Amino acid sequence: MEYLVSIGSNEGRRQNMLLARRRLSELFADIRFSCEEETAPLYLHRPCRFSNQVACFHSDLCADEVRACLKAIEREAGRMPEDKSREIVRLDIDLLSCDGRVLKPADMERGYVRQGLKELMNNG
Repeated sequence: MEYLVSIGSNEGRRQNMLLARRRLSELFADIRFSCEEETAPLYLHRPCRFSNQVACFHSDLCADEVRACLKAIEREAGRMPEDKSREIVRLDIDLLSCDGRVLKPADMERGYVRQGLKELMNNG
């Protein structure tokens, strides 16, 4: 199955994005990443900027198993439930689509996702 994920961080951005790329590359050998893009926060009051990126890969794992892997990487980066109320996003990795089936339609409309997807399609 082909998967598309988005990766984002507004706290410890450099090291958390690096951790995400390293762990995802260890799990999914054919993964390809778009360029990292800095963006303003959406729907948050905290002014910290985000680093965002999209990636695509193939896996025999089902969507729930892939989601579990993504959540484990988020926890490794130190993501805690109480961070949400403080608008701290150490690492957020969302599963956007599986085999062309869009799982997060609103996320797919975000500029950095559209740009990253275009980049991956042109370099694939």
